[in-house]
Amino acid sequence: MDLKIIEGVLNFREKVYPERKDLFGTLATGQSPHVLFITCSDSRIDPNLVTSADPGDLFICRNAGNIIPPHSNETGGMTASVEYAVAVLGVEDIVICGHTDCGAIKGALNVEQLKGLPHVKEWLSHCRSAMEIVRERNGIDTEACIGHEHLGEAIEENVLQQLQHLRTHPAVAAKLATGKVRLHGWVYDIEKGDMRCSDGGPFVDFQDQYAAEIDAVNEKRFFSK
Repeated sequence: MDLKIIEGVLNFREKVYPERKDLFGTLATGQSPHVLFITCSDSRIDPNLVTSADPGDLFICRNAGNIIPPHSNETGGMTASVEYAVAVLGVEDIVICGHTDCGAIKGALNVEQLKGLPHVKEWLSHCRSAMEIVRERNGIDTEACIGHEHLGEAIEENVLQQLQHLRTHPAVAAKLATGKVRLHGWVYDIEKGDMRCSDGGPFVDFQDQYAAEIDAVNEKRFFSK
């Protein structure tokens, strides 16, 4: 095992856990997260770090390309996780978070380069609608690969299409119909530490998307001084 990981576990046991023992004691008997956070498996993304969330705040699902397959009668890990988070845990917000320099989307731009990776190729078929939109928007021939200059656009479009897939899941559709869950599309910029966001329309800066909420946070901070 990598020594950095071993050292990290020792540090957690000796320093982190003792300092937050009460929190872990509470979590030992159950969880009640308010947010389902779906993101890529990429090692450069830490959902708890970028949201400053504590253990128990986020119900996290990760896979290559932050993909949500459309609902079907064939059970899969993502389908079961979404259903459990929404119907049992009662999450109020669902975030699909893509990121810059995404290897999965690089693969989706040109799936012919994925020879020898049949499972990866099949998984990335769930990105096809996003890739076709990028093709149509930029006049790219069906037989041609999509150039790297369209990577950022493809990453954002993939998030939007996965939000569409999410709406096909019965548990999500039911909660959306009754206003009990909200959907959010995010793209995390690894280099800048910024977040661009969408609720289904064009992506905008985090500050613009959540201006009202940010005002409420700042007011809370002011009165807690």
